[in-house]
Amino acid sequence: MPKVLISDKLSPAAVEIFKNRGLDVDFKPGLPKEELLEIIGQYDGLAIRSATKVTAEVLEKADNLKVVGRAGIGVDNVDIPQATSKGVIVMNTPFGNSITTAEHAISMMMALARDIPQANASTHAGKWEKSKFMGVELTAKTLGVIGCGNIGSIVCDRALGLKMKVIGFDPFLTAERAADMGIEKVELDELLKRADVITLHTPMTDSTRGIINADAFAKMKDGVRIVNCARGGLIVEADLKVALESGKVAGAALDVFEEEPAKENALFGMDKLIATPHLGASTSEAQENVALQVAEQMADYLLDGAITNAINVPSVSAEDAQKLGPWITLSEQLGLFAGQLTETGLEEVTIEFVGDAADLNTKPLVNAMLMGLLKPMLTDVNMVSAPAIVKERGIAVNETKKSQHGAYEGYIMLSVKTERQTRSVGGTVFGDGTPRIIQVKGIGMEAALTHDMLYVTNDDKPGFIGGLGTVLGDAGINIASFNLGREREGGDAIALIDVDQAAGADVLEKVMALPNVKQAKALKF
Repeated sequence: MPKVLISDKLSPAAVEIFKNRGLDVDFKPGLPKEELLEIIGQYDGLAIRSATKVTAEVLEKADNLKVVGRAGIGVDNVDIPQATSKGVIVMNTPFGNSITTAEHAISMMMALARDIPQANASTHAGKWEKSKFMGVELTAKTLGVIGCGNIGSIVCDRALGLKMKVIGFDPFLTAERAADMGIEKVELDELLKRADVITLHTPMTDSTRGIINADAFAKMKDGVRIVNCARGGLIVEADLKVALESGKVAGAALDVFEEEPAKENALFGMDKLIATPHLGASTSEAQENVALQVAEQMADYLLDGAITNAINVPSVSAEDAQKLGPWITLSEQLGLFAGQLTETGLEEVTIEFVGDAADLNTKPLVNAMLMGLLKPMLTDVNMVSAPAIVKERGIAVNETKKSQHGAYEGYIMLSVKTERQTRSVGGTVFGDGTPRIIQVKGIGMEAALTHDMLYVTNDDKPGFIGGLGTVLGDAGINIASFNLGREREGGDAIALIDVDQAAGADVLEKVMALPNVKQAKALKF
């Protein structure tokens, strides 16, 4: 009988789920690290919240451990690379806190509109400053929602119920999905310009870090209000302080901060700031939901082998794993390639499996491709959650299978349609199991994808290679391999360069300044 240890506070109902499913369960919340290290070797499953730290040291002692289940979203307390190397599946519960977090954002917005915390403190102090706290109505005001995924879409729905005008910015939001939600899809600059209230519901990625900064504040209305219940680093706090002091921002409500726990912060004490200690997921219902969800997920895996909301492994059967491994790697790389080059809203994804690839179990390949496609914008995405995220955003996914065609016995072609263009990339797996790119935008070229690459599109004219080499050489960037392809002589051409050092923004700017260059992008795989 599989044995599960619960080392953090989970509801009694979650304990009962394990027992009713036939698992042996020990409930030991608040377990000291020394005792955890001593007993973890006995267990097949470990259920946690955020308190237990599943370190490399713990995993080294966990000889029988098969799954770690996190009741909640964040898995910062789990050493995922070490868990993966030990063959331990790490699961989370990404959707159990959604309503609670969305409701907290709405609560913060309403408190901000009417100065409720400040008025409460004043009244308790016996001041009765009725004229001081002149609020604003939310009805007919424009709410700008940055990030219209699971939580953001709930916020949109609640705001529409308050009779607000809702506009949304999300690179993965299609116009059709926005229409279904009853909101208007806009670009970020337009949202900043039009919104009376701005609320953030986007993950922390390289492209979203500091998305609300001095430049963004300059584009906003005077007297705008800001709500952030997502991630602290989305707002540059020093810039927010200046905007609050100048009156550009009438008020801000923050549940998250750049550094947490935020026991000291330059924003604290400001009259126009409402602050809560990361309470987005803190309701009894949410805590119960994620506890029950993680218990069911872990029981499903330990008893039936079903994998749900896995962070570090695909849902692939043991017999398929060896055969599919290289194709899964290729699929994720194709998705990453297209995802890093996608700058506008995704509308449609078409995946074509040809020859030998069409005979494979393609579901995990599709999942891996979608995961790669979304990962540049959504760092938390995994092979299980990717299809749900794509569906949620109204992005159509088409899959076709064909018999062998062309020089390769089997290959995969990924086409991504955005609001502005359609881009395709194809790849295959060589006999030694090595994935290779074989086509980009209809142009044939063969290349392995490495950690740091430079992607350049240009007109096929003399002097390009020399100019590019000079720019990279001057920047001290060494070229490991140089892959070229062209549509025809004098037509569109593509260069895919494997570099030993990543090309920074200054280098890309110099590459873009070269004659005949149309696009330059640094890629990572």
